[in-house]
Amino acid sequence: MVSMARHKEFDQDKVLDAAIGVFSQHGYEGSSTDTLLTAMKISRQSMYDTFGDKRSLYLQALKRYNTDSVLRIIADMKDSKQPLDALEGALFAFASRPPSEASRGCLGVSAICEFGRTDTDVSILTDSAAAVLGKAILALLKDGQSKGQLSAEIDPEAATQFLGATLSGMKVSARNGASPETLRAIASLAIRSLR
Repeated sequence: MVSMARHKEFDQDKVLDAAIGVFSQHGYEGSSTDTLLTAMKISRQSMYDTFGDKRSLYLQALKRYNTDSVLRIIADMKDSKQPLDALEGALFAFASRPPSEASRGCLGVSAICEFGRTDTDVSILTDSAAAVLGKAILALLKDGQSKGQLSAEIDPEAATQFLGATLSGMKVSARNGASPETLRAIASLAIRSLR
């Protein structure tokens, strides 16, 4: 009798979302396998069969989180034809996310805080996400400068780093309970400093 592989009885994306939630809240070290399994609602064997070990699961979760997060911010940048307005709109969209989402924390920022540059695989994922977002921000800043929106005295490369740091700071502030109004004020001040 030939044995057939059992069909997976769970939605892999939903399970990975649950893992992202746990890792975002507790970090890599603080997330036990049991906590992950409870949140993911799958067996230990299913986790190993589908995602590998805890580290492999973490890297898959981080990659998925970073990709989704960057694509969402870039999509929010397309809501205005004026470059600096588009950047401000993207920051405002982040600031206006539901408190439940904001308080969960950013897995990308959490990974950087937990690992710094000590884990090559984590660094590759965070650097890749930062490069994609940075390229989109830089293109808008250069466009804004050519249209006279961005001060001619401002270096677009430095401004890209500044806005990336501003967004990271907003993510940490949101995790710490900053209100949407406070986050929008930070976003406005950041954009105003570039005009």
